[in-house]
Amino acid sequence: MWQQAYRKSGDVEVGAQPLYPMMLEPPELRWAFIRKIYSILCIQLLITIAIASVVVVVEPVKYFFASTGAGLALYIVLIITPFIVMCPLYYYHQSYPVNYLLLGIFTVAISFAVGLTCAFTEGKVILESVILTAVVVVSLTLYTFWAARRGHDFQFLGPFLFGAIIVLVVFAFIQILFPLGRLSVMIYGCLASIIFCGYIIYDTDNLIKRYSYDEYIWAAVCLYLDIINLFLSLLTIFRAAES
Repeated sequence: MWQQAYRKSGDVEVGAQPLYPMMLEPPELRWAFIRKIYSILCIQLLITIAIASVVVVVEPVKYFFASTGAGLALYIVLIITPFIVMCPLYYYHQSYPVNYLLLGIFTVAISFAVGLTCAFTEGKVILESVILTAVVVVSLTLYTFWAARRGHDFQFLGPFLFGAIIVLVVFAFIQILFPLGRLSVMIYGCLASIIFCGYIIYDTDNLIKRYSYDEYIWAAVCLYLDIINLFLSLLTIFRAAES
């Protein structure tokens, strides 16, 4: 993609500017792919908002998960389900309609987990986290498109972000086994927020330059997880600050 610039022809349908320098593919095809990804992503986020709102607002749902053994068992299943579904989803992410079915199961399970995380959190904290997440996601997305247009590439972030995720996971296990207090929770939330901001830039850059047209499901999953994890990280910070 970086060896020869895409040149416009005399065709009136070829009018979009290249998304980045030395672009080989027609910009119209890449823009159509990007619109498809963000359409899927918006539907995922709307599903998450709807399910999480029901879990937070409807008291019997909160009571079921918080006060019954069946609710606890179901909560554990919902937490584990996304990890189980990720494997077949990665394998079948180019196989229609299995990819959409698996994506739906994955999104619903994540949505319930997010709702249960928010169920016992103050509304003010949730609202602050939602607003800040929306502002950060939109800002970083616009920045990445702007930077790509000017020739910046963020592929170098991949190894650093992978290493940072490993550190974050180990940090979380240490915090579970040896609780270090509210300050460590806030530090964890801040580190996670920075890491997933980096992932938003990295995955958006891949969306612009590297994902093939058949990888729309996997691209949407990556961005969806970045946004959800950023929200949960910010929620952790605000919740620790309020306590």
